Amino acid sequence: MTGHIYLDVTLEQHVRLFRDAMGAEFLFMDDNARPHHANIVDECLQSKDITRMEWPAYSPDLNPIQHVWDMLGR
Repeated sequence: MTGHIYLDVTLEQHVRLFRDAMGAEFLFMDDNARPHHANIVDECLQSKDITRMEWPAYSPDLNPIQHVWDMLGR
């Protein structure tokens, strides 16, 4: 997937419409995949006034359920 495809398929067809329905309180969260942070995607989100919540890097230490699974022996 490229930034252009992500923009055309995901942002324009789904996220933008959902944001319009939700209003100003809408907060968008995607992961750190390269297409999600392409310049064209960043510019689109800024121009549409869509606030992006950053997805932290995966860290099992910050995910409590991982400790539970470890205690149960998976």
